[in-house]
Amino acid sequence: MTTEPVRLPDPASVETVLASLEGQSADAELAPALNKAFPGFAFTVATIDDPYWCNPHAVVAADGTRRGDHRAWVERGLAELNGDLTAFWNRHRKDGEKFTEWRGASAFAIAPTGPGVADFVQLSLGREIEVLAGPVVDPDYRPNSVDQLFEPTWVSRASAAEAQQLAGPVYRLRGRAGGGIVHMRSFLGRRDCVEREQRAARRPELENRVIREGGPDGTRDTTFLDANPDWFDFVPRENRFFADWERSSACAHRIFDHWAFDIHDLEDRGRREIGFIPRPLKMPAERLPMEDSISVHRLMERTEAIDADLGLPFAWFFLMTHGHWVDPDVGDAIAEGLRQGRVRLPDRDAAVLLAWADKKYLF
Repeated sequence: MTTEPVRLPDPASVETVLASLEGQSADAELAPALNKAFPGFAFTVATIDDPYWCNPHAVVAADGTRRGDHRAWVERGLAELNGDLTAFWNRHRKDGEKFTEWRGASAFAIAPTGPGVADFVQLSLGREIEVLAGPVVDPDYRPNSVDQLFEPTWVSRASAAEAQQLAGPVYRLRGRAGGGIVHMRSFLGRRDCVEREQRAARRPELENRVIREGGPDGTRDTTFLDANPDWFDFVPRENRFFADWERSSACAHRIFDHWAFDIHDLEDRGRREIGFIPRPLKMPAERLPMEDSISVHRLMERTEAIDADLGLPFAWFFLMTHGHWVDPDVGDAIAEGLRQGRVRLPDRDAAVLLAWADKKYLF
């Protein structure tokens, strides 16, 4: 691996690589194919169990013959019956025709570009298989509208394993909102820059904003900026996540071995929206909620068990910022235990936790 790769991946080249993969060998060949296409990179691939499905895209007859695009097939069939939904339903409810759809889960191809915590490139992908999903109409209930034919609700999607697989796996580049291919260090710089520019643009408004506060001695007016002196020093949560990793005990581990990042970078009603949601690649055996009767020492034992389970020091803290696996109140309780001298953490981890407790961020 070189610190400055010959060329960065681009969408067209990545999609060419993905299109070249054969279904039966796609999983094994994805990383080698990317490495061959982009010299200087060493990609690894991680998947996340977050099932999704796409709208029906084809129709298959009872004998296995493909009848073409699903929407076009429905529209053509309705046209033949002058739009009569009841006639369409009666024609197809027992003839064995089924629709196919793509079902998938998120995958991430990641390659380091240097020694720093944010020195890596991430490709956001979807790993999809085509399945024979279900009958083209609900056999028991007549559709009330054409839209119900295009958005079938009568099919169970609890497990792709229960459906007959027709093709795949196929890998597709995802992240149309600017997150499909990202160099993380550049992204974090862009995230910080956008935040500073957006806050600076509000300075004239905030300089004139007054907060009226009441008290036993009457009311008084305070300018917003006097009440919030660090408003322009705000650090985005995305940048804090990486900074906290770098200065904690977790820093001996590569962040992308434990986390992937759902990234967005788009314009929404004239405002730049940029950020990510961290996605853990490894999950603990169980959640750690905050219980009224639990002691801080017991909380410490359970956080240490999470760290051991994941093979990562201070893992519980980053799971806590994600918000699902560890209750944020656990962090508050341990921070208070640190202040009172009742529990201990490595100095670097204690500093990170206390800074978080003083000024929280969550995803």
